[in-house]
Amino acid sequence: MGFCILGSVAIAAKRALDHHGLDRVAVLDFDVHHGNGTQDLLWDDKRAFFASTQQMPLFPGTGKASETGAFGQVTNLPLAPQTGGVEARAAWQAICARLENWRPQLVIVSAGFDSHRADPLASLAWDESDFTAITRMICDTAAACSAPVVSALEGGYDLDALGRSVRAHVDVLTEVA
Repeated sequence: MGFCILGSVAIAAKRALDHHGLDRVAVLDFDVHHGNGTQDLLWDDKRAFFASTQQMPLFPGTGKASETGAFGQVTNLPLAPQTGGVEARAAWQAICARLENWRPQLVIVSAGFDSHRADPLASLAWDESDFTAITRMICDTAAACSAPVVSALEGGYDLDALGRSVRAHVDVLTEVA
């Protein structure tokens, strides 16, 4: 129902859980659109934590805060159009606090850069400094849990903003590598 044919990050999480002996895997999604497919694939798995920020209202219309998973392991923090970096960072601080309590053994990031203010498909107002700060929060939380971080590129449709945002994200990821 979204932009993806396969739920690659959910498949990666399930693979890590079922074939690599992990007990707790987290998938974190900061795409402007809700990761409804990922949420659906992880909804009934108490070993998988899923957290997402997304613009609401916006396609696909899922990701309400009341959608919490079969075991309360899903966190959705919908953001109003024009939400900027201050609010986005606060949302990710709340997610990271919950994540640290959950103690994942692996963190997989669905890194969507269509939350950038220049992106033509939606209307959140983030910039590169927000992606840097959010990525740093995620990496710091994962490090506190001794969990590696894997990132998968998701959205981003203004090529200049996408390039700058990915660079900001990867720069933080490589600091801790």
